[in-house]
Formats: sequence, structure tokens, C-alpha cells
Amino acid sequence: MRHPISAKYLSFVLTLVSTLAVGTSASVRAETAAADASQEVTLGEGSLLLGIPGEGDLTVAELKLWLAKPENHAELKVKLPLGLDAASANVSIPPDNPMTRAKIELGRQLYFDPRLSSDATVSCASCHDPDQGYAANTQFGVGVREQEGGRNSPVSYNRIVSKAQFWDGRAASLEEQAVGPIANPIEMGNTHEGCIECLSGIEGYKLQFDAIFSDGLSIDNVGKALAAFERAIVTGPAPYDYYAPLVQFEETFADDLEFLDEEPELKKQYDALKKDSAEHPMSESAKRGMKLTFGKANCTACHAGGNFTDEQYHNIGVGMDAEKPDLGRFEISKDAKDRGAFKTPTMRNAASSPPYMHDGSQKTLEEVVQWYDKGGHKNESLSDKIKPLNLTEQEKADLVAFMVEGLTGDFPAIQQGRLPE
Repeated sequence: MRHPISAKYLSFVLTLVSTLAVGTSASVRAETAAADASQEVTLGEGSLLLGIPGEGDLTVAELKLWLAKPENHAELKVKLPLGLDAASANVSIPPDNPMTRAKIELGRQLYFDPRLSSDATVSCASCHDPDQGYAANTQFGVGVREQEGGRNSPVSYNRIVSKAQFWDGRAASLEEQAVGPIANPIEMGNTHEGCIECLSGIEGYKLQFDAIFSDGLSIDNVGKALAAFERAIVTGPAPYDYYAPLVQFEETFADDLEFLDEEPELKKQYDALKKDSAEHPMSESAKRGMKLTFGKANCTACHAGGNFTDEQYHNIGVGMDAEKPDLGRFEISKDAKDRGAFKTPTMRNAASSPPYMHDGSQKTLEEVVQWYDKGGHKNESLSDKIKPLNLTEQEKADLVAFMVEGLTGDFPAIQQGRLPE
């Protein structure tokens, strides 16, 4: 006797909900949308990052009108988009820094404003550029007076599901990270005091800080505004996020698909999953790459969860053959197991932000796959997760296809100009 479809359906739903790297279908999400749309927003959608409507520099008059609207100061209840929503349990928003439209907009202005730097030439966006995958297509970050740092610029998207920041996790929060580069002599080359002095001389900024924060303009509040903005930068659904639920459904109901006409609601669910996947297709190569990612290639040993990163630190051998290797997390933790260990970056939208690794030493995703295939560079602190994979050339190409096609979603629409005059 066939196992009842209804029982399998319950098992399928429970499996889908508990699977970290798979979100809910678009159809189900639409049915469960909250009623209070004014205070609940899905990050990555809408006009949240499009700035105050208008053209040119922001005038004091425009800012006063914007700040006078109570809805711009209301705390937002934020949701993550399909795919990334599987990481909702990891959302990190400090209680003392709730997200509001006014604060996000202030952070947007600060992010793109080079006046935060000592010579007004470098902004946060210089190393974390929306047009370069929220990173920089240079091996190392480049700061004031064309100075180069010693590490590749990490991406600034999907930070809402991360606490510790930087490759070595030295900043405990996004707020702390946001103000670090301002006072770094190689990056923005300013001091926190110099930054505040500059901002206090710009009426539009002074006006906003006084309206948004009870204690007005301070370096801590600069960090809070920047962090609120960066938390709103998230990747949209990728083809994988539509295909994976379909695969899960078909595996669960492999023996029952021909009987779905007997279960109208289940048939409706299946048709919706097929439609969503068809509208966001992946090539056969990318589909094979997806299986490899979760299987033979074992990428998800570290690139786990809804954001395809465990947010942990691993030594994969990169740079460990140097005369004086960068010891990464060890310099912070002083724990021997962290020698040469760096934070796992997200695989989402990785195709948008070459080069790769903490030292920018690998220019393409093909090089990255080749590195993992050979088992990294052997050293005494090499992670036990890094072992030769013995992939075929086709399998290597399939892995790259999955990252390029399957894990690339849209970035949110954003206004890069419109700064206070």
C-alpha cells in the first residue's frame, strides 16, 4: 500500500523548514505576508536604499521635510528575502540600534561620502563598491594617497546575519567595524575626532544626527548609522533558492508524483515550485555543481547555512608558504589552532567580487576551485576539512557554474549620490 501523500507532505514541510540552506517558496511567502506593511519590510526589495526622492545634493529644506515624517523614525520589523531567510535565526540587530528609514538613509549618505576621510578622497564605497560586488576588484584595499593595505576588501552585503567582522573577526559588531577604517592611517587616514569635526560643519548631517539620536553627533552614532545601512544591503533570491525546494519536493514524493491530482493543494504547491524554478533557471552544469557543493566537493563543511558561510575561521593554507605569513585570527585570539585562519566568506554573489581569499591571491573562481581540489597548501595548522578532492575538469567547471549561475541574486536598488550639500 502506498504511503499516504498527506503524511509525506507533512514530512516534506518539516524538512524544508529545517533545512538551513533552503528557503520557503515564493508562493508560500506571499500567502504569509504581514498585514502591517508600513513597519514591516523585506530587505532587498523596494526603495529603502534609494535615498530621499529628488535630484542633486540634499538641501537642508529637503532634510527637514524628510525628518518631519514620523514613519521615517519608526522601528522597522525586517524580513530577509527568499533564500537568505533561511539564515533568519542569525539576524543580528543590537537592541540599542534599531533600524529605521531615517537612520538607514543617514548611513547611506555616510557610506558614499568621501568627506569622512582625511583628504576627502576615500569613502566606504571606495573599497566596498556596489558596482564591484560591494568589494573592490583590486588585490588589496586602496586608501588615501593610493596606499595599499595587506588584505583583500571583504564584501559588505549580508552582514545582517553576521556579528564579528573583518577577515580576522577583530570587530565584535558591525557598529565597531564601521568606524574602524575612518581612523586607519592606510584606509581613510582620519581620526575619529577629525571626522566628527568635519560632519559637525555640514548642517545637513548635524540636523539628521540631532533628529535621529538622543545624544546627537558622535563617532558611536556614525557607526550606528553606517551599521543600520549595511544591514539593509542583502542579496536577493538566486536560482538555487527556487530550484532547491523543487528538488526536495520531488525527492520526498518520488513515488507519488503521478498521484498528485488526487491532492489538489499538494498539486498546487508542486506546480508553483516548478513555475518558480522555470522562471529562474539554472543550466545542467550548475545543477550538477549544486550536488557537488553539498556532496563530493564538501563546500558546505564551511560554506553552510542560508548565507553559505559558517561565520567561523579556518586555515585553508592560503599564504602560508610566505616567509612571514599573515596569521589571521591567531593575532586576535592567540589560540594556536587559529594560526593562519580567516573567516569563511559567503558564496552568495561571489561571482560579483573577484579577486578572492583574504590576500586577493586568486583572481578567478576557477583558481579558487583548483585550490580546494589540490587540498590547499599544507601547513601544521591546516584545517582538517581541507583535503584533496580529486575532481574532474568537468566537475570543476560545474562548481564554478553553480556559483556563477545558481548563487547570484540581485543586489538591492541603491542611490549612490544625493549627499548633504
